[in-house]
Amino acid sequence: MEKIFESEYRFLQILWEHEPVKSPELVRLCSERLGWKKSTTYTVIKKLAEKGIVKSENTIVEALVKKEEADRQAGEELLERTCQGNIPAFFAAFLKDRKLTKEEVKKLKQLIDEAQG
Repeated sequence: MEKIFESEYRFLQILWEHEPVKSPELVRLCSERLGWKKSTTYTVIKKLAEKGIVKSENTIVEALVKKEEADRQAGEELLERTCQGNIPAFFAAFLKDRKLTKEEVKKLKQLIDEAQG
């Protein structure tokens, strides 16, 4: 999947919330929430369609990429950019001055156990 930029992600959040949605309604929502002009919304739809991230047919716009997939990609990019893919270093930096609840610790342990296979 091609990189999704911050403004595209904000657009996609609106789309995921309302899809499938007619493009005029999407223009209205983007104007209200993002302060975008009609032309900006249509430009983003076109760019994301070219990337294979959304489809627009007969004025109906739908995402071809699920939110979870976009979030996973963003997380991987952050991990690579900040810690060169080193997961323990990433967690150490993230948790440095943070206290976790027992429930958060339990969930993280469960995720680690599942990742070990």
